[in-house]
Formats: sequence, C-alpha cells, structure tokens
Amino acid sequence: MFIVSLTYTCELDQIDQHLDAHVAYLHEQYKAGHFIASGRKVPRNGGIILATADSRETLENILQADPFYTENLAAYDIQEFIPSMVANGLEAIQEKA
Repeated sequence: MFIVSLTYTCELDQIDQHLDAHVAYLHEQYKAGHFIASGRKVPRNGGIILATADSRETLENILQADPFYTENLAAYDIQEFIPSMVANGLEAIQEKA
C-alpha cells in the first residue's frame, strides 16, 4: 500500500483549470481498484492519495496519467507502508504476516 502526497508547484488558478480532468482521472483509478481514498490537504497546497499497486514502479506509471502530472502542476512523494493494523471494516486492506 502507498501514501502519495502531492504538493502543488503552481498557483491554484492553474490547478483549478485542470481540476475536472484530475477528478475524472481519480474516478478511473477508483474504478480500476488502484485508489482507496483521496482528498485535498489543508491548507490547500496539494493532496493525498491512498493507493494500492503491485509495485512502486506500477504506481508511478499509474500516476503519470494524472493531468496534474502531465501538466507539471504537482510534485509527487510516494511512501510505501504495510497496514498491519486497521479499523473494523477495513480488514480487506490489512496485510497478513
């Protein structure tokens, strides 16, 4: 599992111009089963994506289709982690030892 932290590298008006395309991209990734949760950072200087992929390389390829990536609007920091404990209802994302 991965936490992807996006940090905007441009003004918010540029982000807003590409927001609809970015949201459409997010919907595609949810439908494909790659993304588990996502949302804006507070303050609004980027976003967070909780993602699943076979490997970091696979996730990097998935992220390269994001309009924020293709338009150079954000920097992406990817952190892999193993969810060894989860809340009730989230057992499907827990990794077993």
